[in-house]
Amino acid sequence: MKLRIVPAKNGVIWVRQGIKTFWRQPIAMSGLFFIFMAVMSLSSLLPVIGSVIGLILIPGATLGLMVASREASNGKFPMPSVLASALIAGNNRKRDMLILGVLYTIGFVSVLALSSLFDGGQFAKFYLFGGKFDIETISNSEFQSALWLSTALYIPLSAIFWHAPALVHWHGVPALKSMFFSLIACLSNWRAFFVFMLTWGFVTTSFGLGFIVISGLLDAPEIGTALMLPIMLLFAAMFFTSSYFSFEDCFEKELRSDNN
Repeated sequence: MKLRIVPAKNGVIWVRQGIKTFWRQPIAMSGLFFIFMAVMSLSSLLPVIGSVIGLILIPGATLGLMVASREASNGKFPMPSVLASALIAGNNRKRDMLILGVLYTIGFVSVLALSSLFDGGQFAKFYLFGGKFDIETISNSEFQSALWLSTALYIPLSAIFWHAPALVHWHGVPALKSMFFSLIACLSNWRAFFVFMLTWGFVTTSFGLGFIVISGLLDAPEIGTALMLPIMLLFAAMFFTSSYFSFEDCFEKELRSDNN
């Protein structure tokens, strides 16, 4: 395994590759993402423990979407079984993926716990138990502080786990080492990742504004509102698809094993 330092412009390339790959197999990729979301939603129906289970599953589930992206980029039709790639790997890889899930859960819960210092746990309760935001809650300065702190702390947590599942699966790197290498890769290529996030922000914002304008011109705001959620979910699926190409670009392709 060898880390590559890539130019900032590659962030745009990752976005373009993700969108292009998604539209090679739009039914499969969107279907897999909706299955992923459904599993997360169903797990959250169990009070507290469901949210914990959902968090533990995230590294393995995101790996499944990356495997699907790899197959789609190679002209294959990814089957639903790719979402279980972490479960059908060897014992060592399954163990390391479980470790990643547990450590990710600990990290995420720690972020929520720290945010509770600002708002008494309002934001944490919303995530763990669900509910609806109201104007009063959103405008509360303490809640906003907890939200911004959680966002700020989640960025390094995301960097630690961004490449980790793929490193475990395709390179056989132990869990703790994969987290370390993932963080180093993200820090070393921070310019490309900054451009990557900036590009996705521009794409989604531009589309959202354009969609609102068109809905207004057609005098059909209800249709626009109804379609906005599924369309944004499609963009989320494309985002996950593009994350595979950041991994592929940051680590030497020829040194990667051929598992899945």
